Amino acid sequence: MSKRIAIFGGSFNPAGRHHRAVAEALGRHFDEIIVVPCGPRPDKPSVADIEPVHRAVMADLAFRGLPKVRVELFDLEHETYTRTIDLDRMFSPKGEIWHVVGTDLIKGGRSGGSEIQRGWERGLELWKNANFVVIERAGYGIVDADLPPHHLLLRPGQSGSSSEIRERAFKRLPIADLVTPEVESYIARYNLYRGTPPQRSVGLKLDPRALIIADERNPEAVALAASLRHLEDAAGPNCIIVIGGDGTMIRAIRKHWRLRLPFIGLNAGHRGHLLNDLDHNGIPDVLESEKRVHQLPLLYSEVFGADGAPAGGSYAVNDTWVERASGQAAWIQVKVDGEIKIPKLAADGALVATAAGSTAYAKAMGAKPLLVGAQEIVLVGSNVTEPAGWKSASLPLDAEIEFTSLNQQKRPIRAYVDGAEKGLVSRVKIRVSRVAAVEVAFSPKRDMAAKLADYFFSSAG
Repeated sequence: MSKRIAIFGGSFNPAGRHHRAVAEALGRHFDEIIVVPCGPRPDKPSVADIEPVHRAVMADLAFRGLPKVRVELFDLEHETYTRTIDLDRMFSPKGEIWHVVGTDLIKGGRSGGSEIQRGWERGLELWKNANFVVIERAGYGIVDADLPPHHLLLRPGQSGSSSEIRERAFKRLPIADLVTPEVESYIARYNLYRGTPPQRSVGLKLDPRALIIADERNPEAVALAASLRHLEDAAGPNCIIVIGGDGTMIRAIRKHWRLRLPFIGLNAGHRGHLLNDLDHNGIPDVLESEKRVHQLPLLYSEVFGADGAPAGGSYAVNDTWVERASGQAAWIQVKVDGEIKIPKLAADGALVATAAGSTAYAKAMGAKPLLVGAQEIVLVGSNVTEPAGWKSASLPLDAEIEFTSLNQQKRPIRAYVDGAEKGLVSRVKIRVSRVAAVEVAFSPKRDMAAKLADYFFSSAG
């Protein structure tokens, strides 16, 4: 039998308990439920009220733990709105597709007057041929004659609306009955929907129930992990404790960022820019105190193979770079926001780094590190011979950088994303992700900004 797949699209701004109830009801009838938060929509300007990364985080939190559900973030990442007809084409090779709609969208269907028939792209075709899961919505009665030809009617038993959640949040009214505890905490933490810009650095009170990740090659990290096993709750964690060095933290973030849990790093390595230092007794005071949480963006890098074909996108905590793949210097064209800034960069390579990554290879290549929270990213070249004297630049956080090989046959280049090789490439497009970010927690006595500031001054000395 063909796999039955329900496509559950919407703005999810934010995702509420009513959305989760729909997903739970769908789970009793379908093999897989794919949740698709939409990108910008001209008919729903409210989706632009907050940054897409917050909508992405809250969608992951709201549907967490539902075994048949996966949240697809491609529309949010690319600022697109994939219409139902295109979602149908996209997922139909994977099974029998059913589209989730509310009863408000089918009203008038008997006479061809439903929103689907009148307003959707190729709506009449979809109405006649597509499969619909119709979800009863409060205030919209069901008339059997309005139902589409191929339908399944579900009554999840919990009503609600994202607009009500936003309105209550704006008025500082309780929302616990409308959203899951994780979403409620996130909205409060970042002051969302309250008419003020969200902060990127916030306080957090947390009694750790942890997923513990330790560098197994580091005896100090292994011993410290053993002493913290009483905090371990891998089945229902509210944080991720990472013990080791910056490399251990980066690997943990790359693997687990979609859990949307705060990362608490304990430095058993060298510099440990992303981790908390232990006191002289080896005790991590960050576990006992209120924490300072920084939300750090990840980079999104689109790679194009040596033949020019798209080779997919990847996320980086620290940096993405290209380097020469032959004995000759690479010739690289550098664009920023579609404009050629360096017609020919002759160098061993070029790198783009986040503020968190600016203390690593970017600094070694000659760039000035950025403080955490800086609304900038770093662009730097390695062993640059042309343009003469150019080394690096700090760019706005929303800049898009594109590296293009100017002579792929004679001077090939290869790409790396956080150290993972992507092979020979013709070009790479790099920007801050719209959906991928990670919360890193520090002791207020020794937060990440203070660690970096001390490092800058020690370097100056």
